[in-house]
Amino acid sequence: MAGLDQLKITFFDECDEAMQQIEAGLTDIRAGQGSDDTINSVFRAVHSVKGGAGIFGFESLVGFAHVLETVLDGLRAGRLVATDDNVGVLLQASDVLSDLVSMSRSNKPIESGYGSECRVALELIIKQEGGGASEGAGDDSSAPADFDGFDFKPVQVNFDEPAANAKRSYSITFRPKPAMLKKANEPLYILRELRKLGELDLVAQTDLLAPLAELEPDHPYIWWIGTLQTEATRAQIDEVFEFVASDSDLEISEIVPDSSSPAAIEMADPFVPATSELEIASPSIVPEAAAEKPAADAATRAPPAKHAATTTRIELERIDRVVNMVGELVISQAMLGQIVQDLPEGTSGRLAQILEEVIHHTRELKDSVMSMRAQPVGSVFQRMPRLVRELATKTHKKVRLEMVGETTEVDRSIIERLGDPLTHIIRNSVDHGIESPADRIAAGKNEEGVIRLSAEHRGGRIIIEVKDDGAGINAERVLRKAKEKGLVRPDANLTDDEVANLIMLPGFSTAETVSDISGRGVGMDVVRSNIQDIGGRISLKSVPGRGMTIQLALPLTLAVMDGMVIKVGDQTYVMPLSAIVECLRPARSDVSNLIGTRGMLHLRGEFVPLVLLSELLDVGTEAKDAGERVVIITDAGEGTHFGLIVDELCGHQQVVIKSIEESYGAVPGIAAATILGNGRVAFILDVEKLSDIAVSSALNDGMPTTRSATAMVA
Repeated sequence: MAGLDQLKITFFDECDEAMQQIEAGLTDIRAGQGSDDTINSVFRAVHSVKGGAGIFGFESLVGFAHVLETVLDGLRAGRLVATDDNVGVLLQASDVLSDLVSMSRSNKPIESGYGSECRVALELIIKQEGGGASEGAGDDSSAPADFDGFDFKPVQVNFDEPAANAKRSYSITFRPKPAMLKKANEPLYILRELRKLGELDLVAQTDLLAPLAELEPDHPYIWWIGTLQTEATRAQIDEVFEFVASDSDLEISEIVPDSSSPAAIEMADPFVPATSELEIASPSIVPEAAAEKPAADAATRAPPAKHAATTTRIELERIDRVVNMVGELVISQAMLGQIVQDLPEGTSGRLAQILEEVIHHTRELKDSVMSMRAQPVGSVFQRMPRLVRELATKTHKKVRLEMVGETTEVDRSIIERLGDPLTHIIRNSVDHGIESPADRIAAGKNEEGVIRLSAEHRGGRIIIEVKDDGAGINAERVLRKAKEKGLVRPDANLTDDEVANLIMLPGFSTAETVSDISGRGVGMDVVRSNIQDIGGRISLKSVPGRGMTIQLALPLTLAVMDGMVIKVGDQTYVMPLSAIVECLRPARSDVSNLIGTRGMLHLRGEFVPLVLLSELLDVGTEAKDAGERVVIITDAGEGTHFGLIVDELCGHQQVVIKSIEESYGAVPGIAAATILGNGRVAFILDVEKLSDIAVSSALNDGMPTTRSATAMVA
């Protein structure tokens, strides 16, 4: 039983991957970016879900998937056209299929007739195909030229032959090819479907079985010979093998009791050749010949193809334990490095060399383990198209979702906590941002609104943006609501950006009515809280009448990172190496004085504002002369650079990230903490937050400043 449960877990994991593939493929087809390969990919994914569901007896899932599969087969064969209406039905069917998978996974009883409306819509599409096929039927035209060369001979007709529902016997030889398994078709499912037609007597053939050491997991070594007694027609038997005919060697022939018996004389169909299409497409296996020359068959049989890579499924808890051990190893390595550094000069040569090798191997181990935890954000993004479709239907709006950068990888711990924030943001974009079709047309826009969901790596972080072309934020209305709710002072005079950020205050909402979509005052404050909990930042920009952009800046990982250890006074900090552009000791002639600032550094034609880190963090400094200090040029986001003035660079090392928010809450400018080689705790700096503090300091001093490289001063 434990083995079956594990197989089910694997099946549902594969279903998740298949559903992502189906959603992505159908979305591309609707956008006009699909191809024959796209349709084939979606078809194979649905067929895989259907095949696995049949093995575990999920009949409702099998039945619905079969109808969906039939429509997709019509599309890939060119018998159906991917019109907007047809693709819309397919997207709804994808949603129903996903629901059926979820209910099957949780062992929830599936309501009788669940998804029946969508199934009826699929069947109507299939009838389109049938209607086209029947056109012209019944005419008196002559046979097409394809029948030229057939010798139509009269045959004896016996009116006493068995009734149509009498049982007949068929001899069946079924040998899968490697391509069948590679397309995720399951022989066991085919045989189970065949057994439903009648009494099936099968004998497995193992003459092709390779030695244990040479077995390939994706190569079929077993084939079958059997006899089927059934009332089904030959066409029904052929239908069982319809999708695997070209990927298997197949022979089906009726067993005639006695050729001399009048009842055994079969009336030939003058329009069907003696050999079936399945037999023509797939040369039959002759078991006797194979038995007579096993050595020759083994010699001529091509070796099974090998995959370029092999994958295995590992429980996430095991990977997490390895990540934790790597973190402890990094700390131990740092402590060992501190001991070697404190040894007398000349006595640590060989030990230092070995330590360098340990550092190198530890880094490779860390990178390998972190790559195991990395996942593409597409696993979260693929949930959003369905959400947009459902919300657009409820709000009677036309909305299109565009997704960019789904392959961008980030730590699994980040991925798991992205779903709820993105759901809230997109829900608000559809409900509050995108206007109704009539309003958009009146504003000179396309009646269909667009939401763009994108992800990219930037400055050592992952940047996720949700951008819509809706109405943007009505600053006057937001400020009025905030004053009514007592969230700001009645005499407050705020900038447009400050007003826009009011929507992230707890309990704030401009919705006039409460609905099942939004309006309860819960949403954006939850988004901000969730993003901050994982060391991220959220920013918002709105242009009235043109739309709004919400940007999430997230760390790539929550475990281990490369950092630069720096000192300011008697305090030690760690700055993420990914945020550092360069470090330098500028000459006095390169710094231009500006009243009320620490100066502007002239760096290769660009003016970079300088900021004292000691002033931002309110700590003392030991450097008495400016020439003793080091300037770290950092990336503050949005293409902005500024220079942090520190006392000393202590070197680069890997550090383990330890959260401090659970114990101390959020600290401005501090992202997390770590343990150094000397056993002391050091804070990890949040460079983007430090840039915001610098800008705020400049504003509080009454200095003109903008979010540009030449105006971020302190």
